Amino acid sequence: MMPEQSLVTVALNSWKSAVERADRLFPVLSEEQLMKEVAPGKEPPDLSLGTPDGRSRSHATAAGFLASASIRKFDVLFLSNPDKTIPELPPVKEIKSAWDEVNGRLLTGFASLSASEWLQKHTAVSEEEFAEDPLRNRFAVLLSRTNHLAYHLGQTALVPK
Repeated sequence: MMPEQSLVTVALNSWKSAVERADRLFPVLSEEQLMKEVAPGKEPPDLSLGTPDGRSRSHATAAGFLASASIRKFDVLFLSNPDKTIPELPPVKEIKSAWDEVNGRLLTGFASLSASEWLQKHTAVSEEEFAEDPLRNRFAVLLSRTNHLAYHLGQTALVPK
């Protein structure tokens, strides 16, 4: 295995590990626990199902990972509107289903990329931004999302029992 591919494999294993931890953790929390803020003004754990930037409930399921039309509604619910402005949010079970779908598609897509393709511009980055900073590539975004997911997994330790 080439060194570049080894780096990609390590990063993908980290992503898979974080997703697997979330998959094991969220089912053992009650709906009530998932809805409680971990601290005043902080989002509840159900918001952190992979949330990339903490803006809103299940942001990760929506942000940049809109892998299919069946979950595009999460964009309107969780990306286009500020926190706590949507009167009725989908049930946790529906968010978890979208989480599973998105992560399945992501892993399939990730597996199809070569090491050099990981260094290409991420779709969330403009051509101008990428020309200015070529480190805003797919690989860097994967690392950032993995770290952010790990942050939110740590938040669950603060869930009121």
